[in-house]
Amino acid sequence: MATMKTTGAFLLALMLWTLPAVAPDAIHAGAAYAAVDTFEFETDEQQHRFRRMSDEFRCPMCQNTSLTGSNGGVAEDLRREIYLMIMDGKTDEEIEQFMFERYGDFVFYRPRLMWQTVLLWFGPLLFLLFGGWLIVGIVRRAQVNKVEEQVVLNEDEQAQLRKLLDTVKDRD
Repeated sequence: MATMKTTGAFLLALMLWTLPAVAPDAIHAGAAYAAVDTFEFETDEQQHRFRRMSDEFRCPMCQNTSLTGSNGGVAEDLRREIYLMIMDGKTDEEIEQFMFERYGDFVFYRPRLMWQTVLLWFGPLLFLLFGGWLIVGIVRRAQVNKVEEQVVLNEDEQAQLRKLLDTVKDRD
């Protein structure tokens, strides 16, 4: 019975001790939901395009966060801009071009294939091919070195070898 009281007292003290650390997060958790944009679309297709494009573009301020997942001011502005362009009848290509002209390749999770991004797209393949070429070269060099290692025979072994070769020649 005494252990239950001490355990209960310990848990109560632990909760009271952690409450100041947790309380600010609990208070501000509602603020994250308050920042959600509410856009009204005419069609489901427009809403689908908006969600897809908001997921495909990266927030320029946040590190590796999509526009959908960011609560930053820039992300809010870009979501609003995408919404307005969709409502104005702009195509996906026109919206992507706008984002590219304004923020460059950084906003794309999958950058466009251009001469500036060739190394980004094909670099891993080049490194893989170079690594394979290097491994093949090392293996071949090791095999050649094994073949080039000649066995040095002493005089008795050389005499035995000559004798065997002569007997083989005599049979032919």
